[in-house]
Amino acid sequence: MNTAFYAGSFDPFTIGHLHVLLKAVQLFDKVIIGIGVHPTKKRRFDSNVMKDAIETLIKERNLTNVSVICYDNLTVDVAKEHGANFLIRGIRNGTDYEYEENIATVNEQISGIDTIYVRAGSHGFISSSMVMELLNHGHDVSKYLPEEIFRLI
Repeated sequence: MNTAFYAGSFDPFTIGHLHVLLKAVQLFDKVIIGIGVHPTKKRRFDSNVMKDAIETLIKERNLTNVSVICYDNLTVDVAKEHGANFLIRGIRNGTDYEYEENIATVNEQISGIDTIYVRAGSHGFISSSMVMELLNHGHDVSKYLPEEIFRLI
């Protein structure tokens, strides 16, 4: 069984994240979404609240091979603990690739787990930070978020 671990802060989970997830569920038997909690990064949405919203999305879209966890350890260690043999990373552009490739190399060296990149496609311009910037300035962000996540906001 091929299990993928899709890690991120998902603060919030955007339509770009959803695009990557929907590709991953086609490629893998099981996908675990890992909401990472970074000790130096201030979250805008509580990770457990975002977990609940993503679980609602999974249920409403009948994504039966997806689960969600929150964690605060090294991503690759958590992935290994959960039996993942691949990491999934969304790529928006060349800058993302350069950044992710360095991390993927180290992850593979220390764990043997390979990283699979999934293009964000037409959603490559969307980032959680951009969504929050727009939201903080009173703009409608509904077209950048899955409906289940927008309801949270």
